[in-house]
Amino acid sequence: MGVINVTPDSFYNNSRQNTIEKAVQKAEQMLQEGATILDIGGQSTQPNSKPITIQEEINRTIPVIENIIKKFPETIISIDTYNAEVANIAVQNGASIINDISAGDMVKNMLSTVAALKVPFIAMHIQGTPQTMQQNPQYENVTNDILNYFIKKIEQCRLAGINDVIIDVGFCFGKTIQHNMQLLKELHVFTMLHKAILLGVSRKSTIYKTLGITPEEALNGTTVLNTIGLLNGATILRVHDVKEAMECIQLLAVYQAKA
Repeated sequence: MGVINVTPDSFYNNSRQNTIEKAVQKAEQMLQEGATILDIGGQSTQPNSKPITIQEEINRTIPVIENIIKKFPETIISIDTYNAEVANIAVQNGASIINDISAGDMVKNMLSTVAALKVPFIAMHIQGTPQTMQQNPQYENVTNDILNYFIKKIEQCRLAGINDVIIDVGFCFGKTIQHNMQLLKELHVFTMLHKAILLGVSRKSTIYKTLGITPEEALNGTTVLNTIGLLNGATILRVHDVKEAMECIQLLAVYQAKA
């Protein structure tokens, strides 16, 4: 899954595509490099980011989705939003997956909207909101707590009429570096849910703060954590750098075939 941020304030500068033309060019590059899903987001959710209006989010994302679909009609697009109205309009204009950082917890009608649209739902765990999530996050046991959360969330989705759920444990969303590393080490635990597992560690603070570098320098660290994640049960990599992620996937496939 290639990340295309149509925002002016995403944490990684090189992921920001501030015009439709640049976003379509980035989409073409990612598709050529092997991306099977493009994740379009119009609102930054980094710590302490300020929310924008629904209309502004629509204005940023929908033209990009329309133009990508026009040029590459077979593309699978996910809309990265926690707003049901944005999700609905995005699917009407070509998106086919809804990726919600709050798993439907921030907006009451998100689950019913997804169910009505009959599209897959990426449900991510977050403790708090983007404005509060890194203010001393605490768990009894981060893996067990989030596993229990997803057991309840998957049932909630089923009752709402959503059967195709992809889970994302939410690295760096209300977690310390220690929490993130424990989740990565114990990611295999979540395979008991029998759902696809999305791994989103690309260039995040757990990497660059641990190594004392910047997001721009965190590609090698991203590849290391992606490899560990794949070995531990991840099935989708959400990344800024598709070529390197595909090389990781291809090498690991050969390694596992020969093992």
